[in-house]
Amino acid sequence: MSRRKKGTEPPEEPEETTPEPSRAAGGCVLAVLVLGLTAALFAMLGTLAVLIVWAVGAVALRRAAKSVPSAANPAPPPVPEGAGNANTQFTVVEDRPGHCTVVWSKGAPE
Repeated sequence: MSRRKKGTEPPEEPEETTPEPSRAAGGCVLAVLVLGLTAALFAMLGTLAVLIVWAVGAVALRRAAKSVPSAANPAPPPVPEGAGNANTQFTVVEDRPGHCTVVWSKGAPE
């Protein structure tokens, strides 16, 4: 016979919660679906599937090239004071046959 102490209750078990779906799991499922569809496309269409993949890649590349923000090509830095009036000249000098050198020189300010 076992005796139970009065006032002692068995510890409560924690409630089971359902885990939330993770983004990684969703990404894996999406990747498997895309790879499966691509494999089916290649199996059914052969050479045409390769052309379709090239076309999709070209469209994606063109779209990415068009979406480059204009801020990626900023204006050139301002010219330092006094340098704006200088007249820059260059001369092409042929050092030896088939080899030319460009010699830059700043002229007098206008």
